[in-house]
Amino acid sequence: MKSVLVLIAPSAGEPLEDAIVAAVRDSLNGQGAAPEAPRWLSRRHACEIPFSGLALPHAATAAKAALGARRLDFAALPAEGRRKKLLVADMDSTIVAGEMLDELADFAGLKERVAAITARAMNGEIEYRESLRARVALLKGLGADALDKTFARARLNPGAATLVATMRAHGAYTFLVSSGFRFFTGRVARLAGFDADIGNEVEIADAKLTGRVVEPILDKEAKRQTLLDAAGRLGIALEATLAVGDGANDLPMIREAGLGVAFHPKPAVATAAPVAIRHADLTALLYLQGYADDEFVG
Repeated sequence: MKSVLVLIAPSAGEPLEDAIVAAVRDSLNGQGAAPEAPRWLSRRHACEIPFSGLALPHAATAAKAALGARRLDFAALPAEGRRKKLLVADMDSTIVAGEMLDELADFAGLKERVAAITARAMNGEIEYRESLRARVALLKGLGADALDKTFARARLNPGAATLVATMRAHGAYTFLVSSGFRFFTGRVARLAGFDADIGNEVEIADAKLTGRVVEPILDKEAKRQTLLDAAGRLGIALEATLAVGDGANDLPMIREAGLGVAFHPKPAVATAAPVAIRHADLTALLYLQGYADDEFVG
């Protein structure tokens, strides 16, 4: 069965040179693979090397050995069925920079305290539902206008709009799913161009946050179920799905998807996910699917 090794350099940093690609091909060959001529997806930025005769984990090990300490991303993938028909993406620290709830807490003077709880939850140290209830409870009495002020700070991560627009242009359905607030997911989904979104509802009374989240809380298992439900509703095989996120509550959907990617992940997530993008921006997910620069939209 033919496979492909994808090499990706970040837009700012060491470029992907011919010599580096050649070293990776030699490393594959040294492990018993039969590598073919490389195909450049983006000159000096992204390249794929078709190969056969070597299991994917061994190919990834060969690439890692050749790259050493270079700040380059790589993934060994099946060559067949790379282009996915469903994208399910986490919002905070994946599609948008930072954590929206942490930014909301800034208006209550509690950003550091709330961010500390967020960090522990995203690294899988505490259960997510417990952490969300605790963080929202701290915001009791905060004016609801802080939600709008927080969204005004929101910035899409580089490559987010291009990822969504390109996949949609090639027939994929795109779904933003977050354990954060639906107030933000709806607005971020429109900003980035997603087809649909889902998130948690924060309770508001008398124009203030009550300190409670509307039950049931959308957590890691709900994210996984969202992927399964969307694929079933659209008639898309799981092998044709792509899930991306950065935190521990994203791992179930990342592992379930045909292509699961941890994006700039927390340490515990990076080691548990099938693919980790540590350095490049979100266009890396297009290169993983075999898209070249001239196929990008937006």
